[in-house]
Parts: sequence; structure tokens; C-alpha cells
Amino acid sequence: MSPMMYQAYQNTMDMLAPFRNSAASGKAAIKLLPEGLSDRVFGRLAAALELISRTTLTYARPDYDINPVLVGNGKYPIIEEVTWSTPFGSLLHFKKDGAPEQPKVLLVAPMSGHFATLLRGTVQTLLQDHDVYITDWHNPRDIPVEAGKFGLDEYTEHLIAFMGKIGPKSHMIAICQPSVSALAACAIMSEDNHPARPASLTLMAGPIDTRISPTKVNEFAVSKPLKWFEDNLINYVPMQCKGAWRKVYPGFIQVTAFMSMNLERHIKSHKDLYEHLANGNIEKAETIKTFYDEYFAVMDLPADFYIDTIRDVFQEHLLPQGKLMYKGRPVKPGSIKKMGLMTVEGEKDDICSIGQTLAAQDLCTGVRAYRKVHHMQAGVGHYGVFSGKKWNNEIYPLLRDFIHINS
Repeated sequence: MSPMMYQAYQNTMDMLAPFRNSAASGKAAIKLLPEGLSDRVFGRLAAALELISRTTLTYARPDYDINPVLVGNGKYPIIEEVTWSTPFGSLLHFKKDGAPEQPKVLLVAPMSGHFATLLRGTVQTLLQDHDVYITDWHNPRDIPVEAGKFGLDEYTEHLIAFMGKIGPKSHMIAICQPSVSALAACAIMSEDNHPARPASLTLMAGPIDTRISPTKVNEFAVSKPLKWFEDNLINYVPMQCKGAWRKVYPGFIQVTAFMSMNLERHIKSHKDLYEHLANGNIEKAETIKTFYDEYFAVMDLPADFYIDTIRDVFQEHLLPQGKLMYKGRPVKPGSIKKMGLMTVEGEKDDICSIGQTLAAQDLCTGVRAYRKVHHMQAGVGHYGVFSGKKWNNEIYPLLRDFIHINS
């Protein structure tokens, strides 16, 4: 792939913008027509125009839109507050003014092509019983080259710094990909006797040891040499952006890959959206639109972070072999003590299979057996581990109790 592919893609999207804008204007004009004026004809035309106006990706983080939360007998609105920030990410606090004191939790979001808002539902559930913070990662295409690199070490460094800002006796929950950095951060903080080391660590559907029951995602990561990923998937941020010339793994490639895995389902969803819009089924149409508004809000990945992850996590398996380094220091999970450890996996997870996250339990030899918890949730895939009904009704109560016991 040409290193200027991202530039060509951006130029094409910019060139098509007038057509999308015209479609949106046409749809707005149709709304001004008298009600009942050939709804069948104009309803279908309006639906077609809306679909045309939506044929683009967005690169801005969507809103979290967290609803007020019931705590005890009181209902508290959520105030989003940036506690601390770097060019690459913010420590975002979902503050409940006047609420009783609750265990502080850092929710560690993945850097996988989408924004941390993908965990909106996870946050909403956690807020019932916890004081929640999240790693709100910034889009690299908006970060000037002068801000420096961001690799696996920098990700781990951010987690240590974020925990330091939250303070002692807080808890860490890592979702999927950042489980490796979360475990590394806890190991370094424990070895240094850091005053803000987590009271507990929960790893959910994370690739601690991808040699165990490899998935198609794992197999692809080892099917080609590292140089292939560097030559074919790394591009420069387009000149139109603040982060121009920063090397990234473009989000549009990641989303395209995700969509190709379930292309028929996505095509059917858009056909359904057209029919719902044409027939005036607003509620059903909004459900689909809300999903794709999030799905098509993409975030690039810093090239260093992407390549480090492919090499260290998926190809060389450094953490489970005791070879992972953090800024020249060996990462020793066995140094983690006086900390609760919970691992959660999904029975039908086709991204991070059963056993890959559980492997953390064997690595953390310093954690007492009575402080270790493992849960395998029947009937859920990857996303069901941290969202949906089984997360809310079956997984979350176990996690809540685990955190409170270790507080």
C-alpha cells in the first residue's frame, strides 16, 4: 500500500462532501412539503437522500451522553470533567456532585479504531456503584508530530500517571487490548511500591497470552512478518489535518476490515434503515443510526503503538514469556501483591478466546489465591463481556462485589 493512501482517501472524501451536503439539503427541503403530499414517493426519496448524506466516516469523538444515575435514594446528573490531559489522552471523570463516596475506578479503553465512547454502556452501568474515570484517548490525526511518539511504553506510562492523579485505593478495569499494558502498569507500580497502585485489577477479554486457542485475529497477526504490517498498513496523516505527516494505522482501514468480516449483516442493516426511514418507523431507524454513528466515528492508531502491539503481544508473546520490557525494565507480574485480580472471558469470544485472559492468573504468582477471581460468561461474544444484558445482569454484579471486597 502506498504511504500516501490515506491522503488519497481524504482527498476523495473531501471531493464528495458537496454531494453529501446537497443530499442533506434535499432531505431538509422535502420536510418542508405539506404533510401527506405523496408520502410514498417523497418518503422514499428522503430516505435515499439521508443514506447518501451519511456515506462518510467522522473523526471527532461522539458525546458520551451519560444519563443521570440513581445512587441510593438520590438521582445525580453526570458532569464530565477532564482531570488531567496530555496531547494523546485525557483522564475524564464522570462526576456525580453530592453523591456519597464510592470506590474510584479507572476504566481503561482500547485503542482499536474507535473512541472510548464505545464503552458508554459500560460506564453507565459502573456509575451506579462507583466513582468512574476513563482513558479518553485523542485521535492521532489531530496531534501534531511535535508531540512525539506514542508506543506501548507510552500507553503504559499514561496508565501509571492516570492512577497517580486518581489517588490511592483506586481500582483499574481494562477492556480487551489494553489488558497487557494494565498488567504491566500494575507490576511496575507494585515493584516501585507506588502509593497509587490499584487496590484491584480486572482484565476483561484481554490478549494476555494469544498462543492459547488462537482466533482468526491472532492467526492473521502471525501470518505475515512485521515488515509487511509496516509497509502495507502504516500511512501518513493527510496534510489537511493538525497531525499532518504523523505515521498512523488509519482508522478507515480498521473499520473496513471489521465490516468485511460481517459485510452481509451491514448491507442488510442499511437496507433496513432505508425501509424504516421510507415508512416512517422513526424509532427503529434511530436505533440503527445511533449504532452506525458510533461505528463510523473512527480513530487512527499511532503507528508505534500498533506495531509494538503486533510484535510484542501477538507475534513474540513477550508478557507470558517473562520478556516484556517497560522503558528498559523487565515487567514482573509476580511482583504484584496486596491487590485483587479478576479475569473475565466470554464463551463465544472470537477475538480473544477462552484462556487468553485467564493466563494472567498464573503470571501473578504474588497474588494470594483468595484474592483471585475468574469468571467465564456463558453465551456471550467479545462485546457481550462488557455490554448488553448479560454484562448488566450477570457479569457486573460479580465485578461490583469484587471491587467492594477489595476496597
